Amino acid sequence: MLVSRQEFRDAMARLGAAVNIITTDGAAGQGGITATAVCSVTDDPPTLLVCLNRTSPRSAMFLKNGVLCVNTLSAGQQGISNAFSAPSDKADMASRFNAGTWVPLATGAPALEGAAANFDCRITEVLEQGTHSVVFAEVQAVRFADMAAGCLMYYARGYHGLPMGQG
Repeated sequence: MLVSRQEFRDAMARLGAAVNIITTDGAAGQGGITATAVCSVTDDPPTLLVCLNRTSPRSAMFLKNGVLCVNTLSAGQQGISNAFSAPSDKADMASRFNAGTWVPLATGAPALEGAAANFDCRITEVLEQGTHSVVFAEVQAVRFADMAAGCLMYYARGYHGLPMGQG
């Protein structure tokens, strides 16, 4: 017997995850989304896995541009997450980038100043699974902040700042 969609979602609410803004820029335009479905695949070559909902109109933008930047948010950046997670149309995408200061790294995808980490990537492979595109992205450049800023986590359907431990 399969687990229901709601049971799965309720269980996943108990899996804490870092909050990321995934950004892109290129011929298909500039865009971004909030996502927690990001993980390391391998360090040789350095590769991340990012899951994009195929029903989102922004999803195709990432695939057409072929680049993305995973911006892992610091503890105090909840407002930026909210800006990129709200439903939108193409017309208001540019205003979302006003929520932070953005600079391009190696690929041209926007990297957020003050993020806990930026992973600037080139998309190397895409697999379709259910409602999502599973994107494999090879890291071209990284930048990271002092760990004292902590990181922003999502757990139990809410944001939680995770400060640096006092070891």
